[in-house]
Amino acid sequence: MSLYLGIDTSAYTTSLAVINERGQIIADERIVLPVPMGKRGLRQSEALFLHIKNLPQLFEHIPSGLASRIKAVAASQAPRDNRDSYMPVFLAGWGQAQVISRIMQVPLYTVSHQQGHIAAGIYGHPDLLQETSFLAVHFSGGTSDVMRVTRGGDGFFDIENLVSSSDLHAGQLVDRVGVAMGLPFPSGPALEKLALQAGNNNQYSIPVAVNLPRISFSGAETRAIQMYQQGVPKAEVAVAVLRVVAKTIEKTLLKIEPQKHENKVLLVGGVMANHLIRKRIIDRLEHPAVGMKLFFAEPGLSSDNAIGVAHLAYLLHKYSVRS
Repeated sequence: MSLYLGIDTSAYTTSLAVINERGQIIADERIVLPVPMGKRGLRQSEALFLHIKNLPQLFEHIPSGLASRIKAVAASQAPRDNRDSYMPVFLAGWGQAQVISRIMQVPLYTVSHQQGHIAAGIYGHPDLLQETSFLAVHFSGGTSDVMRVTRGGDGFFDIENLVSSSDLHAGQLVDRVGVAMGLPFPSGPALEKLALQAGNNNQYSIPVAVNLPRISFSGAETRAIQMYQQGVPKAEVAVAVLRVVAKTIEKTLLKIEPQKHENKVLLVGGVMANHLIRKRIIDRLEHPAVGMKLFFAEPGLSSDNAIGVAHLAYLLHKYSVRS
């Protein structure tokens, strides 16, 4: 059975994956890059070094007998589809993919990290492949975008960016507030645990900053840290932070949907793995009075991974062979 290899080397995770022609996951290997306690991230040079170190370890977990069955390779080369989108960390995975493609004489497909996230979301919702277009929300530590995704183009999808953050990304808000409160980086899981400890009568809120085509989280960061410094319990701060992220998504989609006439929305990225954020926007946006249909990436595929990139290797190869 034919196999398809995907490689992704993002800011904080080294990933590779193999899927077969039936879409079954044969391998899903990841190493999260370590960030020292108290730090809010890694320099690109640090992350690039770690990717170079990690990739051989991940390939050791792939049975050697599978190599002859690989029919195509895909790797993320940039964060987004824009021409000026660039981060050095992606060179590690892209370089490995070039070598593999040349040695094995199989096609190499270039994709973006963002395309990989979208494809990872579609992996659990294949019916979206039948849609001509749909909206997508990508909220993570490096991206806060709302897009219109249309089938077609060199990367299998054409992505029209509709809304982006003008400053911090949603994941940066979560991480910066979390680190300020003594939580580890990345802070999403720990912040969610804190929020679950809060009571039901949450009296603190953070204003939403939505002025399309821009959203903003820098004011939310300032307000959340002020709350913590003024003695507001950590759990209440956590609730307020997660709520402002959810409300930002809610308000943005409500403004966009009537303009674009799209009621199907795919939500991907590490921030969207948060169950409290998911619950709020489902309650608000799938309400009969609103009528949106939300599709979430599976929690394990919300964070950075190479499953979506491998899925794109399969899709791009399948349709290029047909044509």
